[in-house]
Amino acid sequence: MLDVNNFEYMKIGLASPEKIRSWSRGEVKKPETINYRTLKPEKEGLFCEKIFGPTKDWECHCGKYKRVRYKGVVCDRCGVEVTRAKVRRERMGHIELAAPVSHIWYFKGIPSRMGLALDMSPRSLEEIIYFASYVVTDPGETPLEKKQLLSEKEYRSYREKYGYGFQAGMGAEAVKKLLQDIDVEKELVFLKEELRTAQGQRRNRAIKRLEVIEAFRNSGNKPEWMVMDVLPVIPPELRPMVQLDGGRFATSDLNDLYRRVINRNNRLKRLLDLGAPDIIVQNEKRMLQEAVDALIDNGRRGRPVTGPGNRPLKSLSHMLKGKQGRFRQNLLGKRVDYSGRSVIVVGPYLKMYQCGLPKKMALELFKPFVMKELVNKGLAHNIKSAKRKVERVSPEVWDVLEEVIKEHPVLLNRAPTLHRLGIQAFEPILVEGHAIRLHPLVCTAYNADFDGDQMAVHVPLSAEAQAEARILMLASGNILNPKDGKPVVTPSQDMVLGTFYLTMDNKEEKGTGMILRTVNEALSAYQRGVAGLHARVAIPAKALGKTNFTEAQQNAFLITTVGKIIFNEIFPSTFPYINEATRKNLFEGTPEEYFVYEKGADIRAIIDSLPIAGGVGKDYLGHIIARCFETYHTTETSVILDKIKQLGFTYSTRAGVTVAVSDVIVPVEKDEILHASDAKVDVVTTQYRRGLITNEERYDRVIDIWSKTKDEITEVLMKSMDRFNSIMLMVDSKARGNKSQITQLGGMRGLMANPSGRIIELPIKSNFREGLTVLEYFLSTHGARKGLADTALRTADSGYLTRRLVDVAQDVIVREEDCGTDKGFSVAKIQDGKEVIEDLYDRIEGRYCFETVRHPETGAVIVNRNELIDSDKASAIVAAGVEKLQIRSVLSCRARHGVCKICYGRNLATGKHVEIGEAVGIIAAQSIGEPGTQLTMRTFHTGGVAGDDITQGLPRIQELFEARNPKGQATISEIDGVVKEIRETKDRREIEIQGEAETKSYSVTYGSRLRVSEGQEIEAGDELTDGSIDPKEILRIKGIRGVQNYILQEVQRVYRNQGVEINDKHVEVMIKQMLRKIRIVDAGETTLLPGAFSDIHEYEAANKVAILSGKEPAVAKPVLLGITKASLETDSFLSAASFQETTRVLTDAAIKGKVDKLLGLKENVIIGKLIPAGTGMNRYRSVTYADPELKTADAKDMETVTVE
Repeated sequence: MLDVNNFEYMKIGLASPEKIRSWSRGEVKKPETINYRTLKPEKEGLFCEKIFGPTKDWECHCGKYKRVRYKGVVCDRCGVEVTRAKVRRERMGHIELAAPVSHIWYFKGIPSRMGLALDMSPRSLEEIIYFASYVVTDPGETPLEKKQLLSEKEYRSYREKYGYGFQAGMGAEAVKKLLQDIDVEKELVFLKEELRTAQGQRRNRAIKRLEVIEAFRNSGNKPEWMVMDVLPVIPPELRPMVQLDGGRFATSDLNDLYRRVINRNNRLKRLLDLGAPDIIVQNEKRMLQEAVDALIDNGRRGRPVTGPGNRPLKSLSHMLKGKQGRFRQNLLGKRVDYSGRSVIVVGPYLKMYQCGLPKKMALELFKPFVMKELVNKGLAHNIKSAKRKVERVSPEVWDVLEEVIKEHPVLLNRAPTLHRLGIQAFEPILVEGHAIRLHPLVCTAYNADFDGDQMAVHVPLSAEAQAEARILMLASGNILNPKDGKPVVTPSQDMVLGTFYLTMDNKEEKGTGMILRTVNEALSAYQRGVAGLHARVAIPAKALGKTNFTEAQQNAFLITTVGKIIFNEIFPSTFPYINEATRKNLFEGTPEEYFVYEKGADIRAIIDSLPIAGGVGKDYLGHIIARCFETYHTTETSVILDKIKQLGFTYSTRAGVTVAVSDVIVPVEKDEILHASDAKVDVVTTQYRRGLITNEERYDRVIDIWSKTKDEITEVLMKSMDRFNSIMLMVDSKARGNKSQITQLGGMRGLMANPSGRIIELPIKSNFREGLTVLEYFLSTHGARKGLADTALRTADSGYLTRRLVDVAQDVIVREEDCGTDKGFSVAKIQDGKEVIEDLYDRIEGRYCFETVRHPETGAVIVNRNELIDSDKASAIVAAGVEKLQIRSVLSCRARHGVCKICYGRNLATGKHVEIGEAVGIIAAQSIGEPGTQLTMRTFHTGGVAGDDITQGLPRIQELFEARNPKGQATISEIDGVVKEIRETKDRREIEIQGEAETKSYSVTYGSRLRVSEGQEIEAGDELTDGSIDPKEILRIKGIRGVQNYILQEVQRVYRNQGVEINDKHVEVMIKQMLRKIRIVDAGETTLLPGAFSDIHEYEAANKVAILSGKEPAVAKPVLLGITKASLETDSFLSAASFQETTRVLTDAAIKGKVDKLLGLKENVIIGKLIPAGTGMNRYRSVTYADPELKTADAKDMETVTVE
């Protein structure tokens, strides 16, 4: 048995006939499957026990030998070896074909590999293989050409003319003869010569042929092996035949396809023995060829072979392809034991690292552990009685289960798992009922709610798996989101409402102006009902027990509210006292104006004079948690989070915030505003009727009027709502709802869009409080349904995008400490006109600096070279006014595979250095793909101007990562220079640019908006018109750096416009993968192939060899591949085959004799090795334990030896 974790690479190649025979255990001669009377396999048939092994363990066909003791005996009567039945999953057979047959993959694929090897068109090959024409295989002395096609008539006349002076044939035999005649070395010399002289089509053809011929030379495959003499038969258990209830049989399609091959093969043998006429034999050979084609890839040529009910049969190729194929269904998606699923309900009483597991479920999941423990405790005599006890659920079983479950984490997963936080570990707590209890704070990460969502539970079995679950995956450790390093466990909904209500203040509240001595006094005043939560009170700062008040502050009175005193109790004494929801309070301590230093001051007057401070809402809670994490790290933060949760639930209950119809107040001014707007619209319509404005202008103005009206009504509405109004409480605290929803309830619904995205100019003037008219109702359903349809489409699109991203980046793993690159990556803030899309701070924080950064004025060093820029240093750099600097980036990393620690920078999920073995490619893919569902689907319509629509949202992201030519493409300048003039011709505009050496003019369509004016200085690559730029153009004009910057900026623009923050480094990983190949322009005297894609490292190595030996090096240019293309261009054929175009990838890999070094994650999952990331990396697998006790023991032994 081969040890999966111990081999280094996997190779694929063509199988020679000898090889196929060596795999086989015997020839399948009959098409029979099993005997319908005895239900035993027929001898020499497709399920023969003699060839494939016994159907029952340790039992031969005729029953002479039964029992294990005859292991390995071959029965003398029936010839079956006595062994396990599972050998029927691995033993193969073969069929000796009576005539050679071409393999459809090599003949039919695009480009046809057989055609390239023989330099014949696939069309003529088809005529030969399917017996329509003869081909000359050896012209002898005759004037015929080798490989010349002859029709039946021509063949006969030449035979009469020249007799047997030449050889011609048809079918795969003739092709095989031609393939055998290929002299690979001679062909190579000839093709290389042709490359030097030929041009155009011929040159391209030569390059393609060179690739195939070179592949045959390098891989050791022989061209004639593309034609088969022997057909392998796969093991019977992989094409099973089972009896159904009604006594009928269900069988795999492969058996039907094999039967057709065997039948035709046997008939052909018989015809050959009888010496039948040529025409009959040829027909039979063609049928055999077609039968084998159907077996290998049904439907690739001609009409597919159909089974009952006109359903095409599934051939071998179909078994591998697609989502249901072998690769994606069985190798990449496996089902696991020890798992269960159930509905989730909220568990507010749980700690951050706990989850509630239903007792019955836990018992089933931990069954083996419970049984073992029962035996160990002596509660059961043996495993069998233990099993009986568990199945009957004896009372003692529960006590044992409690013990087993302690300290044994379980994994909870919610589909769809969009990012790594979709699977987290918890310590189980047994609960009654059938539902899993989930901690409310982890819902955000799972994107779970309790309206019937289900979750799956998995049990990590080995000690290693448990340790990893506990150390790396415990929910209380996953506080930060890997995509932006911000907390992902911010409290939401009730919790936010509670803390907001708790920390509000109100001058009219009962108990305002009290002066309290201690925190307990404040609590008791609240509990006795003397003071309300919102009452402003004064308390000695000492009493709060905070260590970060100054000496003077400690001796002063602090003005705060009862609620805030309660709220601040949950934080450690070193945390600032939160008295108002501001950044200043969080980072610099409680603001001065709340302290009263004078001994005889009128505290009540001061309390009255202070302005109203808002409560602690959702966003500010997020800041508090981030600050906690920076200060106290994981464990402490998770404890604080649990306290916030508890507090939030308690006080949102106390608040009793409810929503009633009477809470929605329609402003009195609404009618006036609507009347005024109607009048304005009438004016515009009149102007249109008089022909003063066009219909387009009228439409735009009407839309404008109604948008302004809606804003006005919103403003009036917001002013009229009380801040203690329940609905306003929810909106202000960001617990639920937003301004626009309140406007719809109490203001007006406003304008709706129709499904094409165009805005309907008739607004909905009513709101939900008043109710809609019938017409308004139908207008709004129109838009609402479009929204739902959009969401469904978006989810699918986003999922597919994530899959492609994961595929392209799956082998990017941190593999070394420092690659020592000599290039940095220059960053500045990303801005679009005036609007800043991403700040410099966000771009440099958590990265390593490539250069020494000095203060522009004082010259003091802020950051040294190769030093981490943490948040303080980043703030210092921004404050010093540095506009751009060079950082270490993945884009300039020189690591051979993957990336190095310094180029990647900090791991956002932990806030520490990234570890070697971190699968940063997968994290990047998840970080970009997960928010994909939040992006819009719409292409915004630019009000019907002649300019093209610019794509945005998800389609724009796909366009960028696939490096497609964008919709609404901008014209860009190819040279540096000055805009000399902009001329108007009849239907276009000409822009003339004067460079130093040349002048270029560009013509643009009339409707497009110009971005430049006369006399403006521009650089190569600047846009002349509005729109998106084709990244391939930028690569051509501005080079690699230009295109890297462009894609990074554009991706960030789309996400930031939707309010999604993603760190640059994730996008950089993707761009690195898109640019990892270069195209060889001229191969020089190296072994590289012109026109082929090559890895930069391979290219440099080949050139190094050439230069050292004084030969001519190769020339190459960078190429930008879309992510799908880049995935298929990967060096690993396993990864590419499991992604898309399975048959094409495998065909190509087999001819080239490709070797998969198993560097990525996917290849290792496919063959069942541990993935080379995290603890699965070789460097971690080979760690030895350092045991201090052993060392001393060794030392003693040594001493005794020396004494003797």
